[in-house]
Amino acid sequence: MQTRNNSLQAEIKITNLYLTLLIVFLLSAFQANAMDVSMQPLSDKLKVQTSETRWIKLGAGYRGTGTWMENSNGNLNNGTYSNDNARLYLNGQLNQYLKFEVNTECFFCNNTSSGDNPKMSYNILDAIAKFEYNRYLNIWGGRMLVPTERGELSGPFFQATHDAFRTPFFSQDFSTHFGNGGAGRYGRSDGVTFWGNAEPGFIPGTLGYAMGVYRGLESSRTVGPNQSGTVLTAARVTYNFLNPEKNPGYYTASTYYGKAGDILALAFGMSYQKDGAGSFANRSDFFGATGDLLFEKVLPRNMGVTTLNAEYKQFYADYSTAAFADPGCFCMFDGKSWTVTGLYMLPTKIGIGHFQPYGRFTSVQPNKSSNREEIEAGLNYIIDGFNARVSAYYQHGDLLSKGLNYAPGVSGPTQDIFRISFQLQI
Repeated sequence: MQTRNNSLQAEIKITNLYLTLLIVFLLSAFQANAMDVSMQPLSDKLKVQTSETRWIKLGAGYRGTGTWMENSNGNLNNGTYSNDNARLYLNGQLNQYLKFEVNTECFFCNNTSSGDNPKMSYNILDAIAKFEYNRYLNIWGGRMLVPTERGELSGPFFQATHDAFRTPFFSQDFSTHFGNGGAGRYGRSDGVTFWGNAEPGFIPGTLGYAMGVYRGLESSRTVGPNQSGTVLTAARVTYNFLNPEKNPGYYTASTYYGKAGDILALAFGMSYQKDGAGSFANRSDFFGATGDLLFEKVLPRNMGVTTLNAEYKQFYADYSTAAFADPGCFCMFDGKSWTVTGLYMLPTKIGIGHFQPYGRFTSVQPNKSSNREEIEAGLNYIIDGFNARVSAYYQHGDLLSKGLNYAPGVSGPTQDIFRISFQLQI
């Protein structure tokens, strides 16, 4: 009974946060001007500044989804609601060079029943101390995103589509916790990142880089593959051939709604950890490589904005299939995957926003398990860029039914899924 009361109280607190965000959204949405799809959260208004270089800023974000899934009778069920993300943002700087960032998240926010594992918790998402000297070399230390793919570095709130994470995760996102048996959570790990950018000159454009060393997967003495206590290394290099992407640090976005002009960005990322996959008795190194492309074009004569996102991943985790029988196995994906998304934002404002139809295809091809694919077609309603957006979309395939289980013999039906999602940020 006490557990149920605690869960109810947690849900009430989260609901109050949602209502606050919704009120702010309604007050701000009707102030939007034509083609005003701003990129920065409204938290710029929640800022305390004591000097030009000394300030602190507060923000918040929420994402939710209603899902109707095909059941065994071939009909859509009555639907479920998911609290996808509920975050508080806090960042600031002491002077021109010393800065910080602390974000919180409602982890596994729907897991409120007594038997759920992992359970819902509201905890630290990011905790970063920053030394930013110039555009060429900067250092971040703490708990942060590991620089690999655009999808990860855009996070859930700066994606072109709501349900963006459809390809296999790197270890820091495949994991559900830190410490023994875990490699991080929600794409984060503890470590240090060096990042910067420059204009080489021999090819027009801007070269950006981010690389670092992180805790990665940790194992106990009797469970897990990483018995030697190795660390994880990661790196990402991006070349912007047209306009540069102006984001905080090494973060990215999957679209700019035309506000950054024409974008053509090609990037390559990698992650490696010795003994980073498998089980105690059947371990292997983990190496993940990825390449991604963002092309965004502002069409002439005010004809709208087209966006193309493409990603390819190749993961190497060659542990024996016997590892799947071990409950302590960190059974990472081994194989290749790719996804392509095309979007078009209409130039005409309808109501308080702009419609953006899109299509997507995803293919996941494990080496030791069955392939899985998904097509997605949807319609975004862009009210205020990433601050206020509503999405309706249809998914067809076996990607969800087979899930993250890459063991031999895994099967799952092809399903039809319909979702309505929204996100708010202040």
